Amino acid sequence: MNAPLHGHALPHDPRRRLLLAAGGGLLLAAVLPRPAGADEAVEIGMSGTPSGSQVWFRPRGLLIRPGQAVRWVNRDAGNVHTSTAYHPANGRPLRMPAGAKPWNSDYLLPGQSYTVVFEAPGVYDYFCLPHEHAGMVGRIVVGDADAAPPYADTDARLPPAAAAGFPAVAAILKQGRID
Repeated sequence: MNAPLHGHALPHDPRRRLLLAAGGGLLLAAVLPRPAGADEAVEIGMSGTPSGSQVWFRPRGLLIRPGQAVRWVNRDAGNVHTSTAYHPANGRPLRMPAGAKPWNSDYLLPGQSYTVVFEAPGVYDYFCLPHEHAGMVGRIVVGDADAAPPYADTDARLPPAAAAGFPAVAAILKQGRID
């Protein structure tokens, strides 16, 4: 048992030091900034003009880490949208890493969202099913990727506005996101 405190001396108790050190570490961890974790989704908005004459993903180019999630949110009050991978399972050419799981959100009403976790490194191209012909496409780069234009051999099989709508991989790698 420790004697009562008199003056400025503190009792010597190793448990107290351990408790103070642990508490200080927790406090420090709570206030220091930390990078977004794999379980924290990066958001991509789906939007359009009130007349519906223009539609887009924002950002349309995004760099993430393997294991990170992306959440698409329909912010367009006047339209439904999808996030659909370019993949034969979705009736389109393969424009994502071979072996990666394709996705299709189905139609998202205004305010609805859809989330995908990206595990395999590489370049993933996706589109909005009802607006692909209007150029509503996007590109996600997971981890490191070759900056050379990917999937050029399938560009001719896409609507012209879609083929022209993908941001360059080099720009995504340099900037992290392209709006």
